[in-house]
Amino acid sequence: MFLEYKVINNNYKNINQILKQEFKLSARLMHKVIINKLVFLNNKQVDTRLNINIGDIVKVDLNFEEKNDNIVPVKMDLNILYEDDCLLIINKSAGIAVHPSILHFQDSLSNGIRYYFDSIGLKKKIRPVTRLDLDTSGIIVFAKNEYIQESLIRQMNNNMFKKEYIAVVSGHLKEKTGTINLPIARKENSIIERCISENGQNAITKYEVVKELTSMSVVKCFLETGRTHQIRVHFMAIGNPLIGDSLYGLKSTLINRQALHCYSISFVHPITSKTLHITCNLHKDMKNLLE
Repeated sequence: MFLEYKVINNNYKNINQILKQEFKLSARLMHKVIINKLVFLNNKQVDTRLNINIGDIVKVDLNFEEKNDNIVPVKMDLNILYEDDCLLIINKSAGIAVHPSILHFQDSLSNGIRYYFDSIGLKKKIRPVTRLDLDTSGIIVFAKNEYIQESLIRQMNNNMFKKEYIAVVSGHLKEKTGTINLPIARKENSIIERCISENGQNAITKYEVVKELTSMSVVKCFLETGRTHQIRVHFMAIGNPLIGDSLYGLKSTLINRQALHCYSISFVHPITSKTLHITCNLHKDMKNLLE
């Protein structure tokens, strides 16, 4: 993958300014492409301090190989929703961790992505852009290079990357649409559990009730922030914990995990500048819950 810019005015004095302002490369990625001689002016490798002229074409080669042997490749059936040279978007099942850990050293989604990258000859680090809890299902995005990862994280920070979830919560909500604005912090003496705390990070969840059943409600959730366990903690805090959420509510005989699914994402594609909208149907266990 190449980044390319044609000089059309005298706004920039040298190539470095284009790398920063047009391509918006981070200082780390700029250093990486410069020391590896991956910046070109009119198809010739050049010093990035070089002055430029109108009509010049600046290119950055992002096809360099990276070490990814910190993750063990494991063959895995991947439900691929979308793929191009920049992105790999997966429909994750519940019960699969995104990152390797002591408990999931060889059975995380990243292990499967590493195997898949090897199979297509892509020597890049594994870069999940979004996160899902172990027992949350749905859409998760992987960037195929550092530039794409940085671009999407910047969109998240600017609230341009939209994520929507379906949750099934206990009981009926007093307000059928609303916003939960409660700060979230790590619970004292726990490495996993979160709680509402005035000293926590800002956390905002918008919601809309789409269906009410006898003892539970189906809710669409729209995240304005992305805190760990945000939806689970927020609905616990207002007295409507997610069905099956044993950490913040109670286990359920109806489903053996928290009833939470990321069903929709949208963002601007970093290369085409077009809005990409991906959706994903509920998994079988959540469909059964609503029958």
